Amino acid sequence: MSTVKVSDSTFETDVTKATGYVLVDFWAEWCGPCRAIGPALDELATTNTSVKVAKMNIDENPMTPSKLGIRSIPTLILFKDGQQVATQVGGLPKTDLFKWIETATAA
Repeated sequence: MSTVKVSDSTFETDVTKATGYVLVDFWAEWCGPCRAIGPALDELATTNTSVKVAKMNIDENPMTPSKLGIRSIPTLILFKDGQQVATQVGGLPKTDLFKWIETATAA
């Protein structure tokens, strides 16, 4: 599976009403750390079938990040069955990102 683009209008359907794990990457085109973790998230989307990876561009979709209180990017929020279960603010090296996902989904 590849990453899925979500927007303010699709967030409820794609994330809060979804079953299972959904990792949402809140990012922007101009953000260097956001671009740096992009390939790791793409790899995660193709190798970890238990987590759906979604990306939301905060410049194109300001309502959802505002509702969730996102103040800096990249911010990764892991949802399970529509509920927030873990949050990571800032970029991580690929190994740390994968470990964070593994730990968060094991809980």
